Amino acid sequence: MAAELLAITGATGFVGQAVLEFAARAGIEVRALARRPQEARVGVEWVQGDLSDKRALARLVGKASVVLNIAGVVNAPDKAGFEEGNVWGTLNVVNAALDAGVPRFVHVSSLSAREPDLSDYGKSKLRGERVVKASSLDWTVVRPPWVYGPRDTDTLEMFKAARFGVMPLPPKGQASLIHVNDLARLLLTLIPGGEDVTHLTFEPDDGRPGGWTHNDIARAIGMAVGKRVTAMNLPAGMLRLGAKLDARFRGKGAKLTMDRVGYMCHPDWRVGEGNQPPPAIWTPQVETQMGLHATAAWYREAGWLK
Repeated sequence: MAAELLAITGATGFVGQAVLEFAARAGIEVRALARRPQEARVGVEWVQGDLSDKRALARLVGKASVVLNIAGVVNAPDKAGFEEGNVWGTLNVVNAALDAGVPRFVHVSSLSAREPDLSDYGKSKLRGERVVKASSLDWTVVRPPWVYGPRDTDTLEMFKAARFGVMPLPPKGQASLIHVNDLARLLLTLIPGGEDVTHLTFEPDDGRPGGWTHNDIARAIGMAVGKRVTAMNLPAGMLRLGAKLDARFRGKGAKLTMDRVGYMCHPDWRVGEGNQPPPAIWTPQVETQMGLHATAAWYREAGWLK
């Protein structure tokens, strides 16, 4: 697994923080991009900049053995915001890697790229994938499904709702989940490349056959916070109304956007059968019910959940 130098974008985010922790345990030297100054961290050299800063990207990837591109825009007020981060930002990282002669590139996309017509987010993630795949790099693309775990602010909203015994949900459907630690392990496992992972796209999950129904996820989160939860499947029209209200009151900081409603209402966000990474190199280790309990405990300890 060890690499001479791992260059990471998105290291300060939810998934990136987990990757840094696992990289430290594995003794992997890291150079990480960050918009703002960061506290010193053993084994990590911080490079200040963003995906539009080509000088910073050149410093980031210089003499690196592999680039792990985690950074991306998951919420934006318009299509241009997604394009800027997920397409043009990816292109800048790819070009920096090519200019520096970095041989290996692991790109984190999203399962939403499989259904690009549902959202601007999914469309931008697919276009970002195409940028990577059109390059001459030794690439692997990872499309995570719903990622949960410590530091996740999106799933936190469901944990908060579960405390009151009622959880608003999208229309009935199914999804796959993966704990952030399992995803971090996978990304680092992919560093060396090889014929069983090069030029392939993987959709990892928790290993639960058939995935989860939305209502089963609600009940599992309820168990994690010690509550019996009643799931309320809301029609798409009500979610769109909620998105309008969220935009009115929280503006650009709105969590429920029209774009999110587009893919939230899709009935099947399970990973594709046969698209999982080879079991010889990676299998999930975190059983989801236990992972949700541990996540609830982390939220409480951090003061995020009362």
